Amino acid sequence: MSRIAILLMRCSAVLPLRAVRALGWLLGMLLYALVRSRRHVVDTNLRLCFAHLSDDERRRMALRTFVAFGQSWMDRGWLWHAAPAVVERRLVLTGAIDELAGDAPTILFAPHFYGLDAAATAIAIRVPRRYTSIYAQQADTAVDDWIKAGRLRFGDCRVFSRTTGLKEIVASLRAGDVFYLLPDMDFGPDDSVFVPFFGIQAATLPSVARFARLGRAKVVTVLSRITPQGYTVELLPAWQGFPGEDPVADTALMNRRLEGFIEAMPEQYYWVHKRFKTRPPGEPSVY
Repeated sequence: MSRIAILLMRCSAVLPLRAVRALGWLLGMLLYALVRSRRHVVDTNLRLCFAHLSDDERRRMALRTFVAFGQSWMDRGWLWHAAPAVVERRLVLTGAIDELAGDAPTILFAPHFYGLDAAATAIAIRVPRRYTSIYAQQADTAVDDWIKAGRLRFGDCRVFSRTTGLKEIVASLRAGDVFYLLPDMDFGPDDSVFVPFFGIQAATLPSVARFARLGRAKVVTVLSRITPQGYTVELLPAWQGFPGEDPVADTALMNRRLEGFIEAMPEQYYWVHKRFKTRPPGEPSVY
């Protein structure tokens, strides 16, 4: 079944973007209607993070986030299989691109907006550096091979597994690699710290500050936004005075900055993830 789905994604690469987005809209609407367990996760996340909104406003936001999820998933067909000229035309890279000039060790802080794969592709195509990232292996071998090949399609890229040791990642940074890091999810209690995220204590990896310190790297935020023409990918100026002396304070700062990015396009954030799955000792599950 997975091989058939991958074949259909390959075939969708030749469709006009408007048709791909229509299919993504349909996929998102079906997921919203049928996958009630995941809709409950989204509803819970939005209720906790946007308590000031009405139920109807949050319901509409939830529907839009499922549509964005569906569209970004269908977009992987052309991102990973369309002609390079088509991919380049649909990806716009803006902002502080000069932050990636030279060979200074750099961490790209890439929050989980739905366009995260488009962002990595846009940067790899247009900025000739060596890139690394961490990859979570998929249970289905065919799907795993497909996703990995898509993410390594352009540029000089390689991926580490989640079991890769700290030493190897730090060594790659010090050698001048750009490390594409997505640390804003709940990876469980191990190595996490509890810091506020929209006022709720959230288990968060202090990895941005840790890798910046050990790798002697600057931190540059990359934001991806779905647009009718494809994606706009924006690089922000490097963080100043970071990391500080306290990794917990640094991680709390990361979450505060992330909140501002989310508020600018809340429906495009990865609310389908159980962001508050891990609770402080004694607190019940919110899901």
